Amino acid sequence: MGEGSRQVEVVIELLPVPRSLVLRDGAFVLPRNGVVGTVAPPRLCQALERATGGRWSIGGDGVIALALDRALPAQGYRLSVHPSGVSIVGGDPAGVFYGACTFAQLVEVHGTRIPCVEIEDHPDLLVRGVMLDVSRDKVPTMATLRALIDLLASWKINQFQLYLEHTFAYRAHPEVSAAASPITAAEIVELDAYCRERFVELVPNQNSFGHFERWFTHDRYRSLAETEGGIELPWGEITKHPFTLAPSAEAIELLDGLYGELLPNFTSAQFNVGCDETYDLGLGRSRARVEEVGRPRVWLDFVREIHALAGRHGRSIQVWGDTVRRHRELFADLPRDITILDWGYDRERSLDQTAERLAAAGQPFYLCPGTSSWTSLTGRTDNAVANILDAVQVAHRHRAAGVLVTDWGDGGHWQQLPISYLGFAWTAALAWSLDANRTLDLPRALDRFAFRTTGLGQIAWDLGNTYLKPGFRRGNSSILYWLYTATLAEMRSSWLPRIKYGPEVFLDDAAVQRGMHESIEWVDATLSTLSRVDNELLRREFAHAGAMARHAARRVLGTDGLDAELDAIADELVALWPLRNRPGGLQDSVGTLRASRAFF
Repeated sequence: MGEGSRQVEVVIELLPVPRSLVLRDGAFVLPRNGVVGTVAPPRLCQALERATGGRWSIGGDGVIALALDRALPAQGYRLSVHPSGVSIVGGDPAGVFYGACTFAQLVEVHGTRIPCVEIEDHPDLLVRGVMLDVSRDKVPTMATLRALIDLLASWKINQFQLYLEHTFAYRAHPEVSAAASPITAAEIVELDAYCRERFVELVPNQNSFGHFERWFTHDRYRSLAETEGGIELPWGEITKHPFTLAPSAEAIELLDGLYGELLPNFTSAQFNVGCDETYDLGLGRSRARVEEVGRPRVWLDFVREIHALAGRHGRSIQVWGDTVRRHRELFADLPRDITILDWGYDRERSLDQTAERLAAAGQPFYLCPGTSSWTSLTGRTDNAVANILDAVQVAHRHRAAGVLVTDWGDGGHWQQLPISYLGFAWTAALAWSLDANRTLDLPRALDRFAFRTTGLGQIAWDLGNTYLKPGFRRGNSSILYWLYTATLAEMRSSWLPRIKYGPEVFLDDAAVQRGMHESIEWVDATLSTLSRVDNELLRREFAHAGAMARHAARRVLGTDGLDAELDAIADELVALWPLRNRPGGLQDSVGTLRASRAFF
């Protein structure tokens, strides 16, 4: 290394941290006005204009030069900042884009005086994805989706999925989505183009086997259901209607029509068809076939039909891995062009074993951790961090095709969207470069590159650990969420087997009381500095999350004023909802919340 240079191992002020950064003497001073080469992200010009107060445009030659060098790794780039100008060279157009994203972050942090640096960078994993649930009550507005795509792309996320059950506006099935403020075909076309401009693949996602309950609320579709009525799900919820499509020619005909409407709006050649959690399969119309060949084989046979159908529509499919995980005998007969999405959301269960088996079988797969936001109210920070780290480490070990972090909306979708930023950002960082980002100061990075304010990153981190304070918990959730669905006495009468962590606390009145007091004290201490956050919407969203957690604990303590407190929480949910979401689903979500007064 020559004189006048020094190695920097970790640069906290970038997200993701690049794998190699050399900081040199001097700085590049941004002119007030300028031109950036083509392929630059709009975010770069916006950052330049904010920093300089001038005008920047894309196209042609300028002091920020963009170029290709096919010798660089796929999606890789070399960023050089000199006193005389900036050079961004990519191994492909995506690499140029990612180099420009990194430079945009330097501008956001350093303003008009950019330190001279040499960055060499490329991703560990070529697929780094986010899946957003838009079927559990909350369907985001287009403005929300565009802003989220911008944010994710700036962190080098390159796959995005919108989880659909009933919230696409199918022309042939208007009654299914009528109350949901659905996403339209024209909006998908717009989003697809928006994603492609940011090197994000928008992958269609329509659950095609289980999770059909919303369809079966309508008489027109009930003949396609596996069972005639609702079922009890493994976590104790009892559905009002059937849950799973019965494998049949009629079901394939329905799916053929859905795919014919949905898929032409996407340019991706992939298609997530779901097929998870087919809990009632074999309990009704397919009972005889299941008794003959077994439930796993009936599941696989129908998945193979869906695979063939999607192929006729020009798509290769992704399938959730829960059935394959439990039934290794299916590996031999899985079509090898199906990508298995193996998911797991609790830190105590590694994704390693199934990944090893899939790799040995030659089956392409993604590993799918979660943001841990759903059924939590405030997030579950320690769980999310460990779960995502495990998924990325296992993806490296067994050469997964990618990582897809999921953000579900079970139980009313009561968590606010920014609760999930921690999981999104941590996934983006680790999936890009595991070794460079292991020691990332995530709260600081969230302040800089997600919330763009000071102190909220630490609040988000700490508030997300409220779930630990009661001292007992169920998997994949916070006990504080469940206190909106049952009284403590009701939980004790039926839930003991589900309390995997701290069952002795769960049965001890004094210990439970201490845990609820600790939860309230933790929330109050964590939010004591929230008033300093200069973004009003973010302040309100995190205050609402804290209020929901505090109220849940107060239910157990039998405190006065619970009715008024719940009304205030519900009213604020109603007020916050349209700031990021469409109106459909609000009445279901807030109705469930208000009805929870039955469990005081």
